[in-house]
Amino acid sequence: MMTERSGNITIEEATPQELSELAAELEQYRDRLINETLSTAQRAKIKKDRAMTNIEPSLARIDATLQAIRQRQSTLADGN
Repeated sequence: MMTERSGNITIEEATPQELSELAAELEQYRDRLINETLSTAQRAKIKKDRAMTNIEPSLARIDATLQAIRQRQSTLADGN
C-alpha cells in the first residue's frame, strides 16, 4: 500500500515524479500570473512595464525554485 506524503517536503526529499509535477505546476502558475496580471493591467489601463514590475519579485522566486528543481532533477539523473 502506498502512503501519501503529508505536509511540505523539500526539493531534496522529493521523488523524480514529484519534482516533475512540481515543475509543471510552477510553470503553469508562472504563466497564469503573467497572463492575469497583463489582462488586469489592460483593463485598468496600466502600462505593461509597470504591471510586470509589480510581479517581478514573485517571478524571480518562481524562477529560482524552478532552477533548483531542474538542478535536483539533473543530480538524480546523474545518480546523485
